Amino acid sequence: MFAYFPVTSLFILTLAATAGAATITGVVIDSAGQPLPRAHVRVTSTGSSSSTFTASDGTFRLDADGGADCTVDASLEGFARASAACSDAPLRLTLGVAPVAEHIVVSATRTDAPASQIASNVTVFDRADLERRQHPLLGDLLRAAPGTTVVGTGAPGGVTTLFVRGGESNYTKVLLDGIPLNEPGGAFNLNNVTTENLERVEFVPGANSALFGSDAMTGVIQLFTRRGETATPLFDARFEAGSFDTVRASAGISGRQDRVDYSASVSGISTDNEVPNDAFRNLTLSGSAGVQLAPHATLRFVGRTERGRNGTPGQTAFGRPDLDAFFERHDGSAGATFDQSAGRWHQRASYGLSISHQTSANLQIDPPYTPSFDGHVAAFEFDDFPYDSRSNLRRHHATYQADLTSTTAAAGTHVDTALVDWDGERAELVDLLAAETTPASRDNVGVSLQHQALWSRTFVTGGIRFEHNASFGNATVPRISGGYYLRQGSAAVGSTRVSISAGLGIKEPSVLQSFSLDPGFLGNPDLKPERSRTFDAGIEQRLAADRVRVNLTWFANRYRDIISTRTTSFDPFRSQYFNIGLTRARGIELSGDLALVRGIRGRAGYTFLDSKILESTSEFSDVLRAGNQAFRRPRHSGYVQAAWISDRASIDVTGTLVGQRVDSDFSGLEPPLVFNDGYQQWDVRGAVRLSRRISITGAIDNLTDRRYMAPLGFPALGRAARVGMKATF
Repeated sequence: MFAYFPVTSLFILTLAATAGAATITGVVIDSAGQPLPRAHVRVTSTGSSSSTFTASDGTFRLDADGGADCTVDASLEGFARASAACSDAPLRLTLGVAPVAEHIVVSATRTDAPASQIASNVTVFDRADLERRQHPLLGDLLRAAPGTTVVGTGAPGGVTTLFVRGGESNYTKVLLDGIPLNEPGGAFNLNNVTTENLERVEFVPGANSALFGSDAMTGVIQLFTRRGETATPLFDARFEAGSFDTVRASAGISGRQDRVDYSASVSGISTDNEVPNDAFRNLTLSGSAGVQLAPHATLRFVGRTERGRNGTPGQTAFGRPDLDAFFERHDGSAGATFDQSAGRWHQRASYGLSISHQTSANLQIDPPYTPSFDGHVAAFEFDDFPYDSRSNLRRHHATYQADLTSTTAAAGTHVDTALVDWDGERAELVDLLAAETTPASRDNVGVSLQHQALWSRTFVTGGIRFEHNASFGNATVPRISGGYYLRQGSAAVGSTRVSISAGLGIKEPSVLQSFSLDPGFLGNPDLKPERSRTFDAGIEQRLAADRVRVNLTWFANRYRDIISTRTTSFDPFRSQYFNIGLTRARGIELSGDLALVRGIRGRAGYTFLDSKILESTSEFSDVLRAGNQAFRRPRHSGYVQAAWISDRASIDVTGTLVGQRVDSDFSGLEPPLVFNDGYQQWDVRGAVRLSRRISITGAIDNLTDRRYMAPLGFPALGRAARVGMKATF
């Protein structure tokens, strides 16, 4: 059902002969015995040839003329080609992994597919990446993905949002093993999401509402929970301590016994950060369990809960910190999935529930202050005010998906997918001080159809979704993509792939936007969905016998019907939510992977973003007026990562580069701050294995102690170091 990490793949064949012909069947698996889908298999003999792709379970079937010269060839981009004579059956062909290997991903098509057969610049962080980079928080990991901008309010634990290709921060769908994690309306705060007990993270840019419905306006991020693999239970534990009274600890167990696999983990993070009332505490519990009901049927359970609390001192660069305000949240997700394959037929049914209980409070009144910064002074004092707001959110998600694979010699391999999703959204917005509660409930249903066509050099995917939403009614969103290999192989100048994709995205209004009864921010039941139109075209080139991979992508996006408030009365003040915004964003992404020397690996990416607000969402704002660049989305951004890896040690250096962007001080400074300077941050990670079971780890964030503000007013954390020990037994 899910992707596997092809490190060394094994090709197993059996040959059954009939009079004058042979039916060749087999399966392609990786070194762990897991099936490898969509490997290209070709059988040739005198005067004839036939080919196919392996199915989702790695199996294939081909009819061919048997003969002394009959050969079988197996290949997959990112691997060395292998072949053998048909007469040597059963065959065992090893597809050696390329220095720059590929991943099998799920999020692009909701089926297992090699990244080389997807017309998007997909980013995958596998288990090795997660271990080596040692990022406790997911937001820090996503900085090293093309087209992304991660903005956090100061130190770890502050509100953390993600912008993709010029879109808004609520335009990316986030999933945990298929369970949607976004709040109703697309909002997702990364501040409390850790990388603990994750097998991998997939990021697919572009509008993907044709498969995932609402919220997938600019991309999809999916987190996959770790699974047990070893027959003997594997225990691991970690403890780290460092600057700003930081402590990080975790413990976990995983294993596989007969038909059952399992993993469970508990972890915690505690840090005081630099300024008063900026402490962050997090506790994460995560687990997965699967049981094989039959040779091709499994039932799997996943669960994850994250509880966090952080102080919210405010814009401390402009004045005194708020000493008691805080934000607290408890998020939980759980689900069950039944998965079955029967030859060319595959089906999957699942149910998941995600909850989020959030509290934002400030119950004590701190002294007033006048904001100031570097010669900029506000014309009036700022007064503190009390608030106590609660959000209680529940999201039920049920889905059924069926896939049918067919292959003919003339027409190639085809995968047809039909699926239906149901989301039941329930919410309560509570203002305790005003004794007001706003309940909300809506049910949404989406039906998607998708067709994938595969040939040896060409792959095309087309899909469409019909969405019925209780808030905005009906919508239809298509997506189409395709790619073609101009050349294949792994020579000095290796394979060359060109690709193109286009799609439409939709996002439902938030609960507040639809249901709020506050006359100052009145909800609007007649809101339309926000919409995106995305287009991209790219070329990927492999070089130096698959030791170098370079990807260049051009994208052009348009975001319309953006929801914001419009003033309806000044005395008394009244406003209501309307669809009033329009923004376009276009640019290029250049990324590359490098593995020229054994043990040395490098990755880098650069994004140029030309964004422009065409219709403003705030007629009185200097930074949001028409003609400006999109708010807090830099024109230039990028990352650089280099790693040295040996059997006993590793060192990883990552640089994040962010250019100047439009921003606001939101503090009434005179003259106002409307731009935020660019910055670079360098992080270092290291590990030394003292024995087979014990390793020493170390990390330095912000190595150069660079002082900057990600959003204006919120100073980033200075240099922070931590050291620790990891044990596996």
